[in-house]
Amino acid sequence: MRIYLVGYMGSGKSTVSHKLAKLLGYNSFDLDDLFEERFKISIADFFVKYDEVLFRKLESQLLKETAVLDNVVIATGGGTPCFYDNMVWMNKLGLTIFLKMNIASILTRLKDSKRKRPLLLNKKDEEVKSYIINHLRKRNIYYSQAQLIVQGESLNYAELKCEVDKILATI
Repeated sequence: MRIYLVGYMGSGKSTVSHKLAKLLGYNSFDLDDLFEERFKISIADFFVKYDEVLFRKLESQLLKETAVLDNVVIATGGGTPCFYDNMVWMNKLGLTIFLKMNIASILTRLKDSKRKRPLLLNKKDEEVKSYIINHLRKRNIYYSQAQLIVQGESLNYAELKCEVDKILATI
């Protein structure tokens, strides 16, 4: 089984993937890390050197390569579900979980994040907030197609594992 975590940048997908995978006895992967390993460049630098269009194309190809994996929890990039047929594809090939977060939590996490976010570079605090509000409105259309939606701020891993086990038992 493949479990795909989706949600906005800073929603905790990478952290949740490791913890949930451990509880399930699965392996965990981060699609952003796989991208950077494969192409030997940070995503932030890739955006500068190339562009988002090429990034999304390569990201989608890399996502499709996860079809050969089993018993994995995969943290996707924040935009992964929003391009090509990625969300539909993930729903067909695995279980999708949307880590839903409120804007205040996202802002706090992104401000404290060590990872550079290419879509937020060179934006001031008020611009970042406005950008996230508008961006999240568009992306929620895709995220809300997930098979399981959980509140990221109050995530209880034992409860999440139970929910996942219930869903996996029906597949």
